[in-house]
Amino acid sequence: MPTAAAKSTVTTDDDSQSRSIAAVERAMDVLLYFGRSGHPDLGVTEIATALGLTKAAVHRILTALRSRDLITVDPVTRRYALGHAAVSLGRAYLARTDLRAMAAPELRQLAEATGETATLSLRRGDTRLYVDQVVPDQELRMEVTLGIPYPLHAGGSSKAFLAFLPDSEVDAYLDRHPLQPLTDKTVTDPAKLRKELAAIRKRGYATSLGERQAGAASIAAPVFDHDGHVVAVLSVAGPAARFKPEQSGNAQELMAAAARISEQLGYVAA
Repeated sequence: MPTAAAKSTVTTDDDSQSRSIAAVERAMDVLLYFGRSGHPDLGVTEIATALGLTKAAVHRILTALRSRDLITVDPVTRRYALGHAAVSLGRAYLARTDLRAMAAPELRQLAEATGETATLSLRRGDTRLYVDQVVPDQELRMEVTLGIPYPLHAGGSSKAFLAFLPDSEVDAYLDRHPLQPLTDKTVTDPAKLRKELAAIRKRGYATSLGERQAGAASIAAPVFDHDGHVVAVLSVAGPAARFKPEQSGNAQELMAAAARISEQLGYVAA
């Protein structure tokens, strides 16, 4: 039978372990807050207020994180930012990121929710190509060919890439490429295309009615990485006679899926 002293020792050890775990959790909360705050640097008071901690506790945590180069401090402003060790962790995560694997569950969910084909596209220079798709169990359905390059001005997925590039890149693309039509619906007037790209940026998604393939309709939304660069596009497409890109729910489902993938890549919406 354990003595009273033994019981006290067990209780003390358990309490110590609980306090240690709580301290680690608070440190993780502080570190993660730097990632989601949207600010390049933070002050002790900002962190304490946001996380409901005392300034003394935050200062102790920051000191510990600085000792492992996870956090750095500006000696003049006394504001803190992520250190090179934290950046290395992020790079290690991104290096093993497989966009196809990451997007696969979202494609399945989109196809199930809309009853249409869901696709993932990547950019390759001045072109983009389908790299994955989930096709619904419908007699009449859209099915794309993977790996075929398409120009960035024709179709929903292509325009979703072009619209979210910097203006200088859009200008360079238009200088390099005459807007050749793929169908009689393809936008071939640069001024009209620029106006449409501005509208796409404002609403967050692109649509197409037969611009790349006659009889097809699609809606597409960009996926952003941690630097805010568009790295992929999700799309839902179907026969134009049945699929109405902007009908209730389609845009919301698509943009939510794209946002979830962007978040996994470290993107923080402004």
